[in-house]
Amino acid sequence: NENYKKFLNKSKTERKAAGQIIKAAEAQGFVDIDTLVTKKLKNVKKIYKIFQGRCLALAVLGEKNLVSGANIIASHIDSPRLDLKQNTVYEDLSIGLMKTHYYGGIRKYHWLAVPLALHGIIIKSNNEKINITIGEDPDDPVFTVTDLLPHLAGKIQGNKKISDVFEGEKLNLVAGSIPLGSDEEKDRFKLGVLNLLYEKYGFTEEDFISAEIEAVPAEKARDVGFDRSMTGSYGQDDRVCAYTALEAILNTQPPDRTAIALFFDKEEIGSDGNSGAKSNFLEDFMSDLLFISGQKTDNRSLRKAMINSSCLSADVNAAMDPDYKEVHEAMNAAKLGFGLCMTKFTGVGGKSGSSDASAEFVGKIRQIFNKNKIVWQTGELGKIDQGGGGTVAKFLAKSGMNVLDCGPAILSMHSPFEVSSKADVYMTYLGYKAFYSDND
Repeated sequence: NENYKKFLNKSKTERKAAGQIIKAAEAQGFVDIDTLVTKKLKNVKKIYKIFQGRCLALAVLGEKNLVSGANIIASHIDSPRLDLKQNTVYEDLSIGLMKTHYYGGIRKYHWLAVPLALHGIIIKSNNEKINITIGEDPDDPVFTVTDLLPHLAGKIQGNKKISDVFEGEKLNLVAGSIPLGSDEEKDRFKLGVLNLLYEKYGFTEEDFISAEIEAVPAEKARDVGFDRSMTGSYGQDDRVCAYTALEAILNTQPPDRTAIALFFDKEEIGSDGNSGAKSNFLEDFMSDLLFISGQKTDNRSLRKAMINSSCLSADVNAAMDPDYKEVHEAMNAAKLGFGLCMTKFTGVGGKSGSSDASAEFVGKIRQIFNKNKIVWQTGELGKIDQGGGGTVAKFLAKSGMNVLDCGPAILSMHSPFEVSSKADVYMTYLGYKAFYSDND
């Protein structure tokens, strides 16, 4: 878990997470699949592919023909956050501010009055790429969204629903308060912010149009509890599964069945886009694996490779909270510290939006875990009609492969400080490793 905390601290965005995954993979001998093809390298068993800088796959080639299927673990490396808008810098009441648009399912009040860091890339008008990270170093400034003091909140907030009290358009970052120019200068507090950015990074206001800048909690991962049995951090949904899947495949020897670790983007906003699970990234990667293995790459071979594969959709479940037990059905709720959680179905209401794993596949995974002495539990995402949710399972299942949601349960999911059990994290790693080693 010490290495896990380091991974969290260095992977606060999907691009940063992808970079950490590639660095770890290359250190263990994984080769970029494009390099493999270009240089015509032979007998390479460990391969990776990155797409759009934030979606990637790792594979350890097995002895069996890929058409017979692979063992796949699919996680996602994006997390809820605040994104800067393209027209972002403005001023009001002599304060320089930056407008944001929230990404994914957040409780908006969680993001008020907390220190935030900025991570991202900017493509300048000359196509130069600038990487920025502000707020992570102890000497860096941080940013924040202000909150209304309780002394004045009674009438304006007191009788409203939470969904009405906290407005998305008011999640604006405080960015500066020193003006540039004389009193007659228009927007001089905005100019003060823009001038600092130009002096430090050399980009202009227009360059925000072609930028991806994310505001994320500036705090580091910390031990939680007197006994240090838990980890508290931003982004554990779903980087806890990404990290454990990464460690599992890095420590997998060439198996009979090819082992694949997928790390998707865009899960928190429905898996759309060319780097999400709805894209053809997996099909493209499987086609490449067929090609470099000297196997047929026709449509039928690809379809058979997909449909014969087995997949764990590696995502977290909601641990039952002692203060909010009423939203769970106790007999079927996951608990913190009770091991890796198998979630047969997700969805909303009557399982809507879920792939609902078959009894046969759940039985197979249960046998693998029992055989390898993995501590596991089952869970569903809250009471029927209480709410619900889903992940990438249904998008992978459309190819015909067997898919089961499987990951640790965490507290305070989608907050800036999620809590996991260190024992569950370790058991997740062992469970994923056991799955990769299964040859049936």
